[in-house]
Formats: sequence, C-alpha cells, structure tokens
Amino acid sequence: MKTNSEKIPNPKELEKELGEFLSKKFGGNVKVSTPIIVPQETFFNKAKGAPKKSKGLKFNLKPEELVSYLDQYIIKQDDAKTVLATKICTHFNRIKYFLNSSSQIPEMVGRIKNNVLMVGPTGVGKTYMIRLIAQKIGVPFVKGDATKFSETGYVGNDVEDLVRDLVREADGDIEQAQYGIIYIDEIDKIASSSNLIGADISRTGVQRALLKPLEETEVDLKVPHDPISIMEELENYRKTGKRDKKTINTKNILFIMSGAFGDLSRIISERVLHQGIGFGTQIIKSDQQDDVLKMLKSEDLINFGFESEFVGRLPVRAIFERLTEDDLYTILKNPNNPIILGKKLDFGAYYIKAKFEDQALKLLSHRAFEENTGARGLVSSIEHALLLFEKKLPSTSLKKFPITSDIIENPFASLEWLIDPANQNKIDKTFQTLFNDEKSAIIEYICANKKNLYKKHGLSLTAGRIDLIARFYSEKESDIENIFKQIKICYEDIKSIELNFLKECGINVVLEEEAIDLVIEQYIKSSIRIDDFYIKFIADFELGLKLVREKTGCNRFFITKQGLLSPDKFISRLLTNNLNSLGQIKQDDMPKKEI
Repeated sequence: MKTNSEKIPNPKELEKELGEFLSKKFGGNVKVSTPIIVPQETFFNKAKGAPKKSKGLKFNLKPEELVSYLDQYIIKQDDAKTVLATKICTHFNRIKYFLNSSSQIPEMVGRIKNNVLMVGPTGVGKTYMIRLIAQKIGVPFVKGDATKFSETGYVGNDVEDLVRDLVREADGDIEQAQYGIIYIDEIDKIASSSNLIGADISRTGVQRALLKPLEETEVDLKVPHDPISIMEELENYRKTGKRDKKTINTKNILFIMSGAFGDLSRIISERVLHQGIGFGTQIIKSDQQDDVLKMLKSEDLINFGFESEFVGRLPVRAIFERLTEDDLYTILKNPNNPIILGKKLDFGAYYIKAKFEDQALKLLSHRAFEENTGARGLVSSIEHALLLFEKKLPSTSLKKFPITSDIIENPFASLEWLIDPANQNKIDKTFQTLFNDEKSAIIEYICANKKNLYKKHGLSLTAGRIDLIARFYSEKESDIENIFKQIKICYEDIKSIELNFLKECGINVVLEEEAIDLVIEQYIKSSIRIDDFYIKFIADFELGLKLVREKTGCNRFFITKQGLLSPDKFISRLLTNNLNSLGQIKQDDMPKKEI
C-alpha cells in the first residue's frame, strides 16, 4: 500500500501509465480515449468569481432631449424623429417607473408594447436614426435583416437568435438585455407573395415566428442544436447535478422594424381612390408619394402581405419623407455627417488635406439626387467624382487639395492644373479661402446649436472657445462631436491642475477661460502634455505666489492668459498691485489731520 506521503498521480500521468500498460498487454488494439474537456468558464455560466451585479435600467431622457440630439445628425424627418423619440422615451421611462415605484403596481392584463414600424424609401436615414438612438440611450442593441431568418424548425437563422444576440451584447447580463432594442431591417421582404403556391416558410412563417417575441414570451438561451449550448449544459449538470434552464422574457424588449415598402403607396392610393369614387375624387399624383404614405392604415399593410396578428403587434408607425436635392446638400454641409469626413480621411491617409467648395457640394448633391437612392447616392456620387484624384495625387507632392466645382466638372484638366508646380500659389490661396469658409460655417453651426452643445458637453462656449473649436475642426479630419469630446477631456485635465496645486502647494489658483484655451490649443497641437504643463506651472508660479501670499495675505489667484505667457511679469504686477492696494487701505485707516 502507498503511504499518504506519496504523490497521487494527476489525470495526465494516470492516463499515460494506463496507456503504456494497455499497449504492453494488448499492443495497438486498445487505447485510452480522452473524454471531451468542457470549458470551466462559459458565456452564460461563469464558474469563477462572484456573479456580476446587473447594471439595471439607467435611463433619464425626455422626448424633446432625444429629438434635439437627432437634429444634430439627421436632416428633415421631423415627424419620424418625433414619433421615435417620444415612443422610445415613453417605453423606457415607463419601465423605469414600474421598477422604481415604491408601491407594487400590478402588471396590466393585455398590456400593449409600443413596437415601431418605420416606412420610407431607401436612403432616407432609417437605420442611421436607430443606430444614433441606441448609441445615445445606452441600452443593448442588435440589428438583423428579415431576409436572413426563417420559421423555427426550418434551415436558417431562428428569429429568437436575435434575442440571444441581445444577451451577448449585454455581456451575458440577462436583466440588462431584457431592456434592449431589437431592430429588424427589410421587414417588407417577408410579406407573403400573392402568386406563390405552397408553404411560404421564409415569409409568412417568419411573421408567425415573430408574433410571440413581439409581445411576450420566454426565449431559451440554450439552443438545442448548438454545440456550445450543449457543452454549457453538460458542464453545469456536472457541477450541480441539476439542469439549469436560462431564459429571457421579451415583454420589455422594444422591437423596431423598417422597410422601403415600394408598392405600398399604390395600395394606399387604390384604397383612397376607391373610397372617393365620384365627382369629389382627388387624383393622387406621382410626386405626392410622401403624403400618400401618411394615410397608411393597418388594412393597407394586410393587403401588402402581412398577417393581421403581425400588423397588430406594430402599433406605432413612423413615416419617413423622400429627400430632396436641397436636403442632400444640407446633409453634406452638416459637420457631423460621415460622408465628407470619410473622403477627407481617404486623402488624409496620404497626408493630403482636402477642403470642399460649397458649389462643389451642390453639384455633387445634384448628381446624387438623379440616382434616386436618397443619401446613399451621395457616397457613390463623391466616389465617382474624386476617384481619379485619389489615384493620382498620392504620387505627387501636392499636400493641399481644394475641391471646387471645376474639379468635379473637368476632372482631367483640373488634375493637370493641380500637379503643375507653377500653380502652387493659386492652389494655396484657393485652399485657404475654403479653409476660412469651412471655419465660418462651423462657427455658425455652433452658435445655432449653442444651447444643446453646452448641455451635452458641459463646456462654456465663449467667442474665443467657439473660434478655437472651429479652427481645430478645420485643421483635423474629425467630426464636430469628437472635437468637443477631445476638448472636454483636455478641459477637465487642466481644471484638475487647480486642485492638485492646492493640495501640493497650499495655494488656491483659478485658471481663467482664455488661459485654459491657450493650454488646450498647445495640447491638441501635441506641443505639450498635461503632466509637462503641470511641472512647468509649479516651476513658474509656486515660489512667486507664495511670496505674494506672504506679503499680502491673499491666497486665491486668478491666472490669466498673459500670466501663462509671462509668469514673471504677472507675479511682479500681482505683487505691486496688491501692495499698492494694501498701502491705500492703511492710508485710509490713518486719522485725518484737522485743518
């Protein structure tokens, strides 16, 4: 017998010894088969560590605040913004109200969820708007295309997979995931076809599969045919001896669906014309499609190919308008739009600065409008117009690219003009003009949205700071939001210097706004780091301010922009002014001689 002091073999050593024994006794006919090793830590069942505390629902937006946020990014679509912002805010605030209510309010029987159906032509900003909303409100969000799903039990993705994806987006937090948003695009593609014979599993079947999740159902997080789910269940059973069934309830998950619904306006028109037979009939013209869609009723969606039960679970409808040529131009002028910024970054990758003339943007908008694909046409229009320059200019010494209407209309001749060294002065002058025009447009944008930007970023927007932000926007390939975020981070770092200086030196200093802007400017230009600035600030001001405090008793000082530029002069003037002030006070306190 082995004593307790002898080492007990581990599974690998035991497997090796057993394998050698069987090999000697039976040759190669018998081998040890290693069992499947199930991971100790899985996605939905983490064995190590304490269970992660759920974040719960953190939502405090009001409809008007969300509309104001969307206005910064999306042109037009005022009705759609109002519908989506209002119903989404109401949905989450209602959940929050029930969760935080001191009195236990019973759930209403037959509660109707505000699932949304978005209707509108392609390229009008449906998907973009939902992504912006999801980013703003900070709840788990997943997107899927209706064309990729099939009815449960058939080959293809299950519609319940979207709910499981929501849990993954919430990092396995089921409670957080049950307050998420599921967005399904191209929902019009699952409308049943009138000329189809037999079961339509990719259309009507998907509608039926969506009925329960749209209302309320328990979705099993373990998929029977998924190997990972099986392994998770085996591991949990091995540890606990019980089968743990993890599910998520969909009653608080908001579903938003969208589609172009190309033939829907014809169905609405036929209904309206049929109801108005006679002398009072109003003939609907082809250019009134947006007005036609605003008359949408449930019966029109049923005639389009949706089942009545499915339509009933989408009670909120948001109608998107078709974009005009002026709308497309406004999109290009918006400093938050990714289209112009993306093209600037394309040239910036070759260290070429690109600026767009207003007339060039109008010309590009006109070409995009003719493609009749909404905002999507802007991308193809710009790519087609500038591809030649993107190919040729990186091989030249040109570093400034002014994109004018001549560039768009006469690309080959313009290219020859750009690469001619004799025209460098004219190119620089044109580029500077476009730079100044862009900066002026950004100043105008910030002033027009000053209230919202201040509320969002918490930055005081003085005239000097607005000019600083506009200049940095024009100098860098970044949208206005990132410029604000970068400056806000820098602003907070600089303000922390005041607190650190008080702790380390015992002196209360306040940096004035112009002084902060000076540091921000140097910081963004990468000429200094905040740590380096703090070291220099202590070296410049500690001894001098302590001397002023010793002589005057004053312990609070406002540091100006000129003070940062000339610390010695600032402290000298501060000392002189304070001493003179004290001298005046002492003189005033002396008794007056009678005459």
